[in-house]
Amino acid sequence: MTAHGIRGTFFDFVDDPWKHVGREADSARFLVDGLLVIEDGRIIDFGIYEETARRHPSLAITPIRDRLILPGFIDGHIHFPQTRVLGAFGEQLLPWLQRWVFPEELKYEDRDYARDAARRFFDNLLAAGTTTCQAFTTSAPVATEELFDEAGRRNMRLIAGLTGIDRLAPAEYMRSASSFYADSKRLIERYHRRGRNLYAITPRYALGATPELLDACRRLKQEHPDCWVNTHISEDTSEVSAVVEAHPGCADYLAIYEKYGLTGPKFTGGHGIWLSDDEFGRLARSGSAICFCPCSNLFLGSGLFRLGRATDPRSRVRLSWGTDVGAGNRFSLLGVLDEAYKVGMCNAGRLHDRPEEAERNKVSPYRGFWSVTLGGAEGLYVDDLVGNFEPGKEADFVVLDWKAGPSSLTWRQSLIAGEEGPTTVDQAADLLFGVMMVGDDRAVDETWIMGKRLYRKGGK
Repeated sequence: MTAHGIRGTFFDFVDDPWKHVGREADSARFLVDGLLVIEDGRIIDFGIYEETARRHPSLAITPIRDRLILPGFIDGHIHFPQTRVLGAFGEQLLPWLQRWVFPEELKYEDRDYARDAARRFFDNLLAAGTTTCQAFTTSAPVATEELFDEAGRRNMRLIAGLTGIDRLAPAEYMRSASSFYADSKRLIERYHRRGRNLYAITPRYALGATPELLDACRRLKQEHPDCWVNTHISEDTSEVSAVVEAHPGCADYLAIYEKYGLTGPKFTGGHGIWLSDDEFGRLARSGSAICFCPCSNLFLGSGLFRLGRATDPRSRVRLSWGTDVGAGNRFSLLGVLDEAYKVGMCNAGRLHDRPEEAERNKVSPYRGFWSVTLGGAEGLYVDDLVGNFEPGKEADFVVLDWKAGPSSLTWRQSLIAGEEGPTTVDQAADLLFGVMMVGDDRAVDETWIMGKRLYRKGGK
């Protein structure tokens, strides 16, 4: 396939900004006039326009003006079958599941319903600038099949798997450990590393799993060590209390997953609000990850994630950030950044005796946008594939209009940069902070997947 180029203003990351306290700009890369060269969906060159264009004299170039081009956003925790119950009024976690979630997810046993929902799901992701996600499906294999098939049609990077649950759910929703194991084996063979699909062994959460189901997950991970593991951990205080009672002999929530050999690289536990310091340390040592989901944590009143503890350099835990649709009330990771900033400030305000931890809770534009691009890729162990504009990676990116959104945003942004746009990395970061705190998904002008534009605002 013939190479082509994208010319515009680029902003990405080469390092973790939490490592650069006081000089976070050192973690970012900003090109006022850059050129991204793409061939067969992958980046083959990237740099300053004049220098890079000389290396590709006959290149067809698409100019993108008056916009910021970032790597595509990465959602580490989202529920595909909860698209329709987005922001449903309710309760805290456990009663909310019973009232809204299980009745809706049962509809996904109908293949036509699941197929239509999968189309809507990916339409919403693209409109939000999300190009990679780790998603939960349902206990019905047809829902998992339709999700993977739709991702394949759009060539999007997806991590997902059949949801395992065999207790504390409606009888018609639960599946036995043996059927979960057999269906998972079949789905792994059919979808894992087929195109851009990656398979995650998915016990929904330890409270909904018997020892037999968790043992089936252990067997699957032993037989398919290349697969991911996606689940929930320590989201709600009532859940944490109940889960330890349900699994006697395990001292805490994390110990359950450890007992069955599920932690380690490619493991993600969603939420982690009520993890102990000891659990944070064990996660860090094993290479396991947590997904921070501030929108749903606030919506359900679950609590405030201790971001400053998770980013402690003495035992740094890998992180992705997620919308957690549908308890998360929006598909936009820009909205996640907005809520993450507020969670961090609430935490920081309570840590007067621990100033370094307080500082680590503060979500600057550098920390925020790193977390939903390269940081999210590292948290999901896909940073060799996506996350920034390094040659060899897949050409997924989002085009942001820093002035689009509420009517108040344009004047606010003019305080930072004039009509010519940002000329320094700090100006660009300040504009991005405006997008994340004042703007919304109206800022997403275009979304590109493997070098092809799949979304343009207004369908222009």
